[in-house]
Amino acid sequence: MRSVLVANRGEIACRVMRTVQAQGLRAIAVYSQADAQSPHVKMADESVCIGPPPVGESYLDMDAILEAARKTGADAIHPGYGFLSENADFARACKEAGIIFIGPPAAAIDAMGNKAQAKRLMIAANVPCVPGYEGEDQAQERFTAAANEIGYPVMVKAAAGGGGRGMRLVHSADKLEEALKTARSEAQNAFGSGELILEKAILRPRHVEVQVFADAHGNCIHLNERDCSVQRRHQKVVEEAPCPVLTTKLRDAMGQAAVDAARAIDYRGAGTVEFLLGDDGGFYFLEMNTRLQVEHPVTEMITGLDLVALQLQVARGEPLGFEQGNVALSGHAIEVRLYAEDATQDFLPSTGDIVLWDKPAIARTDDGIETGGSVSPFYDPMLAKIVTHGETRDIARLKLIRALGESALFGPQTNRDFLIACLEREDFANGAATTAFIAENFPEGFAAETAGADVIAVAAATRLIDLRDASIARAGQVSGVLMNWSSTGSLKSALTLSANGHNHDLVIEDTGEGWRVAGLADEPIEVALIAREAHRFRFRVAGKMLDITACTDGQDIHISGQRHTFRFSDITGGAALTDTGLSANTVVAPMHGRLANIHVAVGDTVSKGQTVAVLEAMKMQHQLDCQMDGKISAIHAQIDAQVSADDVLIEIEDDDATGG
Repeated sequence: MRSVLVANRGEIACRVMRTVQAQGLRAIAVYSQADAQSPHVKMADESVCIGPPPVGESYLDMDAILEAARKTGADAIHPGYGFLSENADFARACKEAGIIFIGPPAAAIDAMGNKAQAKRLMIAANVPCVPGYEGEDQAQERFTAAANEIGYPVMVKAAAGGGGRGMRLVHSADKLEEALKTARSEAQNAFGSGELILEKAILRPRHVEVQVFADAHGNCIHLNERDCSVQRRHQKVVEEAPCPVLTTKLRDAMGQAAVDAARAIDYRGAGTVEFLLGDDGGFYFLEMNTRLQVEHPVTEMITGLDLVALQLQVARGEPLGFEQGNVALSGHAIEVRLYAEDATQDFLPSTGDIVLWDKPAIARTDDGIETGGSVSPFYDPMLAKIVTHGETRDIARLKLIRALGESALFGPQTNRDFLIACLEREDFANGAATTAFIAENFPEGFAAETAGADVIAVAAATRLIDLRDASIARAGQVSGVLMNWSSTGSLKSALTLSANGHNHDLVIEDTGEGWRVAGLADEPIEVALIAREAHRFRFRVAGKMLDITACTDGQDIHISGQRHTFRFSDITGGAALTDTGLSANTVVAPMHGRLANIHVAVGDTVSKGQTVAVLEAMKMQHQLDCQMDGKISAIHAQIDAQVSADDVLIEIEDDDATGG
């Protein structure tokens, strides 16, 4: 093995390439037209374009990837996670082409690739499983009968995939039909199969998974567990290792069950067996991911092992080289996933240009983004993983809070502030988080913080610094003696900043040692710049130190502090920012995407909260609801059309307006 083609993109492509190149191997990237300037392409020793942006025409195109491998002389293909990583046909195609597939045998992928079949196998292997229905009969009547037998609540799941796609929690019989319909549609689009299963919903379990590794010489071990209980929409948000509540006895039992599961399908390579853990200590098989997991860094940090290096080792046919007794745990590691999404708007995915990406110095950051890049609507919204390690769980937690406070991504909305809030919650600090953590700790959702007077004052100072720097750059050379000098005495500037619909009319006076900002409180606020390194600033505000990351983008001023992120607009000399003119009478696209379905026609009567369309974006389906009672007066898009953020899709008129 001298060269490895990485059939993926983003952070996992970069992470795999680091180990590939560290072992002296050549790293080959593939990319879609949307990713031509992406970091993983720049990092690779060679790269090949495999098609247009949609995944079905690029990253899921087996023929294009195999042709890229042939063209570049790749000896092996690493699939990363997602895309073709758990596609048995792709594993077979690699073998037929004489290319090493860095993953398990196709038969093992087949065995675990379908949840229904996997569950039947695990029952036969005496691995504990959740009661449910995994039969071949997919008729509505059969699901209705099965749900009644199992007892509500039940979980509808896509048999062919994971990651929260094609999954719905159903509390009552009257909601089952719609849940099956939407889950089947989402599963078909995501995995090419609409097959579903039912499981008894265990409402407040922990999600605990065990990392397994097997070689071709009969060795099969586990590398202990990860707790991935903090989730939203069944997608993991925070992961840690080890699980804070596992006893040695329970850890051994879960580890052995995971090894039994792997042995039952003659597994090879890296895999993860996922379990639900009840508060009574009972655990149940959930699924097996036959690939490297997103959250593998926390296992690496507590074991000292490079899991990608182990994958390469096993793929070369070499033995693991160590036994179960050699696996030692050191300290605690916690990872958070940085998503491009607006936590204040029910985690709606966000896209756009990246104005600034500033990584923390005290954490491991696995990413595939950079300043000047963009977040595309075609791919998953996860941008980076930030990971810390400590001698104790609380040290790791506090380090991660600080690391997030030092990180900043400006442009698209991110969940950074929400992640900090999660880590600071008492339930998480005490190690008591279950899969119900987000619902229980944020019952009203996550609200954006309103900027205080100190932050607004600093935003004003930052804006003046930026304007001054721009003026100096245009002037060429300015004498230090003349800097900030005025024949009229002190310099005063008028500045109007807008944020969250509020305008702040300010007067800023240059004091020689800083600025005096009036218009925010009874007394002017004193601001002084203490230190600056690139986009990181330390200000003294009213006698207190305030560390921020800041930059401007046109008229916008982005501010990121230790807990909260803000965006201000400089509207000095102009009118206040107004809304877009959209109202409850319109249904608009919240982001770029494909219009997967339209449930209404012109003339239909609708009620507030009714789902009228479905938008598919960033690998998820988003229901679009109307905000008023009325009648559909116009439809401006067709099914399968690509739409842009804020496009008006449907218009509604009040029944009263038409005499109805």
